[in-house]
Amino acid sequence: MRQFTEEQHMFRDAYRRFLADEVAPHMPKFREAGIVDREIFKKAGDQGFLMIWPDEKYGGMGDNDFRYEQIIIEEAARAGCHEWYATLHSRLVGPYFRNFGNEEQRERFLPKCVSGETILAVAMTEPGAGSDLSGMKSTAKDMGDHYLLNGSKTYISNGINADVVIVAAKLEGADSKHAMVLLIVERGMEGFERGRNLDKMGQSAQDTAELFFTNVIVPKENVLGEPGKGFVHLMEGLAEERLIGMVQYGASARHAFDITRDFVMDRDVFGKKLSDMQNTQFKMAELDAKIDMFQVYIDHCVEQHNQGLLTSNMAAKGKMIGSELEWEMVDLGVQMHGGAGYMKEYEICRMFLDARVSRIYAGSSEIMRYIVGRDVFSQKYQSILE
Repeated sequence: MRQFTEEQHMFRDAYRRFLADEVAPHMPKFREAGIVDREIFKKAGDQGFLMIWPDEKYGGMGDNDFRYEQIIIEEAARAGCHEWYATLHSRLVGPYFRNFGNEEQRERFLPKCVSGETILAVAMTEPGAGSDLSGMKSTAKDMGDHYLLNGSKTYISNGINADVVIVAAKLEGADSKHAMVLLIVERGMEGFERGRNLDKMGQSAQDTAELFFTNVIVPKENVLGEPGKGFVHLMEGLAEERLIGMVQYGASARHAFDITRDFVMDRDVFGKKLSDMQNTQFKMAELDAKIDMFQVYIDHCVEQHNQGLLTSNMAAKGKMIGSELEWEMVDLGVQMHGGAGYMKEYEICRMFLDARVSRIYAGSSEIMRYIVGRDVFSQKYQSILE
């Protein structure tokens, strides 16, 4: 039995109603436009659904229990609203202010982030620097009272909507390729421009953009964390980022299973229901078992994270296995739907297209295998069962 508090069950019910009333009906329009209406962030903020962890003085609930975000991710997948990247704003980018910001920065930015007036993004990826951030070419030059930021970023989620972007850049003149600084770049800063809203294979409603920085003057009060330690700061957030991914993959796989189950129970093939055929039963039984087993690992990792015990290795394992499992399920779902599965009017088709990126972002499956494999052959290796 999954362990959620009574308050969290009530939160789930309320959030499910919010998605059903305010978000899900508008998803076709958002997909066509290639972007979710900013007003959705504001509506979520008004009802206390956008950021849970900030202290009450910033407008949040002051509860850092990751299970609230787990509920948000699971319900978004269930409602077909996962392209609205609320969690990226709330739990992936927002905590940079908690973990590395100072009190002045928290007071300046967090209240409007909680309310949904300010939308967040983080900019790390460049054409030649994805999983390997050491290849980053964006630079920040220390000018005394400010940094001069130059460079470009690509594939930035919330890139069009974002009002505040946390930008990673190499310190110009530093000896180490890992000497980076995190800069808080705000909408309207001179020299900060956005490129096109990128046309993607899937995730159609999610705005993903190119960002350009030409001699952007970033005042020192907009430096996040310690200059030169930006790479370390980014790495500290990766375990939670991959946990966010794990929850999404598990919820997406379960939703794909559910809609496929409904379809095969209704589809007639050779005079009987597709669900009555042994091949269908065997394939679906295998995926049902795999998804259930993965859910147990997700819940274990959430518990470990709440206790401050989630390791990069544990998160890498879950990210690797979960993204592969999601892909296996959506692929089977398309196959079981037959020709209908190839049609975008069917949800399983959209899920198939959306899921392809899961094995790429937040560290590709190959990088996850490298992390896990490196740990397996290290002197400190220890199974979670030991």
